[in-house]
Parts: sequence; structure tokens; C-alpha cells
Amino acid sequence: MNNNDSNVEKVCKAFRQREEKGMNTYGVNTDRTDLTTLEWIQHLQEELMDACVYLEKMKTQEMTIHKDEF
Repeated sequence: MNNNDSNVEKVCKAFRQREEKGMNTYGVNTDRTDLTTLEWIQHLQEELMDACVYLEKMKTQEMTIHKDEF
């Protein structure tokens, strides 16, 4: 009997796919040692800024779809 959470399994699969894509694109992974802590923080900050832009896009899109409800 498989008691694994299907959502956890999907996330794990997505992580593996992202890892493979990253290696194919950049040739390195997060085990690399050539970045300083500040550089890692910069990478994270840029990723979070991208996430904020994606959220704003989805909010705008959702508001456009449901504009008659407001």
C-alpha cells in the first residue's frame, strides 16, 4: 500500500526536473562553493522579486476575469 502524499510526490518530481534543467542550463548546482553568502542572498532576492511580479500578474489577470464581481 502506498501512503505517500501525492502532492508531496509532485513537488519532489518538480524539484528533480528543476535540478536537471539547472544543470543542463548552468552546469552547476547549489553544492557549488564559488559564491559568497552575499551572492547567494542576491540570487534569492532576485528569485523573490520574480515571484512578486508573477503574483501581480496573476492578481491583475484574476481581477480582469472577475471584474464584474467587484
